[in-house]
Amino acid sequence: MVSRLANQPPSAPRKRRRRRLRVRKLPISVFPTMLTLGNVLCGFMAIFLASLPTTADFPFNWTPLTFAAMALFAGMVFDGFDGRVARLTNSTSAFGAQLDSMADMVTFGVAPAFIAIKLIDPAIPYFSNSDDHLFGRFALIVALIYVACAALRLARYTVAANEKHTVDPNVFTGLPSPGAAGTVAALILLQQHLVYGEGYNYNWLIQTTRYAMIGVVLLTALAMVSKLPYTHFMNRYLRGKANIQTLALYVIVALLLLIYPQWTLAIGFVSYAVSSPISRTWRRFSNTNRTKVSP
Repeated sequence: MVSRLANQPPSAPRKRRRRRLRVRKLPISVFPTMLTLGNVLCGFMAIFLASLPTTADFPFNWTPLTFAAMALFAGMVFDGFDGRVARLTNSTSAFGAQLDSMADMVTFGVAPAFIAIKLIDPAIPYFSNSDDHLFGRFALIVALIYVACAALRLARYTVAANEKHTVDPNVFTGLPSPGAAGTVAALILLQQHLVYGEGYNYNWLIQTTRYAMIGVVLLTALAMVSKLPYTHFMNRYLRGKANIQTLALYVIVALLLLIYPQWTLAIGFVSYAVSSPISRTWRRFSNTNRTKVSP
């Protein structure tokens, strides 16, 4: 035995060690992975479309920002189905969770901030003496805050999802990143519809929406990293059985989306974004009044 080991070349132990340390190939589920990749590709397309000039010729006379916002909503569809398909096919994995988090960072973190900046259209901040002013600097800083808060929100959600005993499947802690991105995208979609679709090309409307979008981006960013509870609509209302009143409400919402898609999306996402702060404020107000009334 000793002679056999002595006759081996010096590189033999190293080769055996490399074989032991060789990384095992991870099995990848095809269909859920393709849906997640569809999500991140929609995010890239949203950024690309938003970067095009406003004079670009698009079908239906839509603007680049309109198509960019629609790409974000398409990413939400992919994001809504990839996890469910993975659970239905019993193919959930740590790889899929990490890929989903990275895709959400692009589609719901970077893309909404970039589209909002294109709508705000600030002058070149910091790098131009002639066009640099406070508005451009503040708009850029708010966009950076949104991206940073989205990254923190997704990291917190990924860690909490790994600790399954601490997660309520029907409640989010903080505004979920798709909800924040949907709020920004829906308001941009409505603004583009009013300015270019309906012909209300008034300078005051354009200027007002530019300033208002800064506030929307900042508030949604702060809501993502807050501890406010937000309802998980997919788990609470779209799974299992529903009564007739709930089904009728679903039909009404679907019809409104067909007739007034811009207004319905804007009202729906804004209502969801403000639902938790309003409900918490209302509960505190009610408790304060009960305390004053009680003997």
